[in-house]
Amino acid sequence: MVKVSKAVITAGGLGTRLLPATKEIPKEMLPVYARSSNGDIVLKPVIQVLFEILYNLGIRSFCIVTGRGKRALEDHFTPDYSFLNVLRERGKESIARDLEEFYGMVESSTIIWVRQPKPLGFGHAVYMARFFVGDDPFVLVAADTIVYPKGYLEDLLGKYSSGADGVLLLRHVPDPKAYGVAVVDNSLVVRVVEKPREPPSNLAIMPYYILPPDIMGILAGLKPGVGGEIQLTDAIEELVEKGFKFKAVVMESGDFADVGTPEGYLRALEVSYRYAVEQG
Repeated sequence: MVKVSKAVITAGGLGTRLLPATKEIPKEMLPVYARSSNGDIVLKPVIQVLFEILYNLGIRSFCIVTGRGKRALEDHFTPDYSFLNVLRERGKESIARDLEEFYGMVESSTIIWVRQPKPLGFGHAVYMARFFVGDDPFVLVAADTIVYPKGYLEDLLGKYSSGADGVLLLRHVPDPKAYGVAVVDNSLVVRVVEKPREPPSNLAIMPYYILPPDIMGILAGLKPGVGGEIQLTDAIEELVEKGFKFKAVVMESGDFADVGTPEGYLRALEVSYRYAVEQG
């Protein structure tokens, strides 16, 4: 089994449901609660939390897919040691030390930035990373969602190493019509469908995946689906039909924080604070 060493993080969404706050600040830069390296409860951008989770799982090669107006993301991932000096001069040693640790992670990683010219769908954003992915399997996460507890990403990697072409993270929801939906038989995904009017199950697909490089060839020829967009779910379904083995990790506990809407961001703050406190 090939080891997963690459991660694609999609951050190209316009964040229109959070305007005017996201006119200049990408939604992926909105802060949620987290623990610092010295145990303090701090606020970190959603994308930084995800990056640190992946880094701590051994990932060192990242492709971050962005769109117009996302320059703040690249600036945040550009170490600024003069700022650390200012913090230390003002007696903010613990904050400086935590930020310096983040800079160390960035500098020991390879980070490729790719621009999605038009917001043509989640599947299209993933396709923008095709040259980065090459012939390797990869972790895929959406940069506006954090799943708690954070160990679920490790669970995906463990399930992949047990023998699979890909792995999906699923969660039981009362009404999955707004999600991609999966049908599972004995831990194997046998069908997926995007935003179905009549869901075949209540298992919603969370935006955490391990995918084979073959997905890129499918996305290249995929026609727009629901909402007139290129849907990743449609590409996964085509691979399932071709005999690719996708396993499922079903969330039996925990929660997720999605900053895509005002209500979702409020919930993200509540959920992230609760888990940050419990970590202590």
